[in-house]
Amino acid sequence: MRIGHGYDVHRLTAGRRLILGGVEIPFEKGLLGHSDADVLTHAVMDALLGAAALGDIGKLFPDTDPAYAGADSLALLGRVSALLTREGWAVENIDATVLAQAPRLAPHIPAMRRRLAEACGLAEGQVSVKATTEEGLGFTGSGQGIAAHAVCLISPRMPENGG
Repeated sequence: MRIGHGYDVHRLTAGRRLILGGVEIPFEKGLLGHSDADVLTHAVMDALLGAAALGDIGKLFPDTDPAYAGADSLALLGRVSALLTREGWAVENIDATVLAQAPRLAPHIPAMRRRLAEACGLAEGQVSVKATTEEGLGFTGSGQGIAAHAVCLISPRMPENGG
């Protein structure tokens, strides 16, 4: 078995949609980035790629490539999940935490869990998402940005038909 850790952060800015875990969250600001800037999904992708020693999302989906401008991060997560499967890995679980002073994320967590699980071909019970504030401290606490951490456990995929 292997574990992986992922981290991502993006600045909050006016004029962008706020997407977290593939869910659009009503808020006056969104995250600035080349893709949809979904920090939660980006952290999950980096955790999975790191556990399998397959690099990171910057290597697979470089922000210098116009093909990924405005990209749907959940679609990219589906590609990461497929890559792990091709490389012989099975995802056992994902645990993620979003750090944001605002907006309140608790009402959206069930949808985030569902969307992340679907993108990875997992049961919803294999995906945990939590949210916390930073008690007004740091760049997330002052509302300048949102960050996310994710950890995952992967194991070698068992051969089909026991052989």
